[in-house]
Amino acid sequence: MNANVIVEQKEAGSNYASQVVTKVDRECERIILSHLTPTCKAFDIGILTEETEDNGSRFKKDFFWCIDPMDGTLAFINKQPGFSVAIALIAKDGTPVIGVVFNPSTETLYHAVKGHGAYKNRSLWTIKNTNDYLTYATDKKLSDTANSAEIQNILNKHKTGLGLKSIKEMYGAGAVINAILVLENGPACFLKLPKKHLGGGSIWDFAATACIFKELGLPATNFKGEPLDLNKKENTFMNHQGVCYFNLTK
Repeated sequence: MNANVIVEQKEAGSNYASQVVTKVDRECERIILSHLTPTCKAFDIGILTEETEDNGSRFKKDFFWCIDPMDGTLAFINKQPGFSVAIALIAKDGTPVIGVVFNPSTETLYHAVKGHGAYKNRSLWTIKNTNDYLTYATDKKLSDTANSAEIQNILNKHKTGLGLKSIKEMYGAGAVINAILVLENGPACFLKLPKKHLGGGSIWDFAATACIFKELGLPATNFKGEPLDLNKKENTFMNHQGVCYFNLTK
């Protein structure tokens, strides 16, 4: 662990990753809000951010900023790649309008605007999958995951259907970078099964990448194949319907 990082605890979901926070998370949020708060006042936009209590403005305004100042905090604490900054603009009905992801480890910016395509740095991004294996992006090893047999069956189904030779895991990143890894290492997928306990990531973990996937013509859905519920009323957690990111084109 990075001895120079002060780790705090917060009330959150059922797993450790959702409970840990550092001073860097809070400082990143402060910097982001210093730029976005004026737009909230100027354009009557709500706001939802991971490190600040939900003020309910996302239900009252036509649009709201959805901010994860540092996704993948565990990777950051352990000095590993897999952390990122994610910012999205979401309509009241849950439709992602803008998605921005910055990967500090590679200094790569990914961004998309509804109806205007997706970009990697300054270039329009098109996906070309060349691997002869299926990549499974995940926060932890499949062998350490609850319901691993169910996930393995899903992976085997897609591997066979696409005529791929094998399945390879990429693990250790936060949800935002896992979605980006799906785009960078296709054919690939990132899955979070539905579960009863609070967790499974929150709205801010998926809002920005959902916009990017949509602009690339790729699915970011729940396990019913429906759009992600990015303005959920009961709480911000996404465990109720699960999450599926797929990049299976050949």
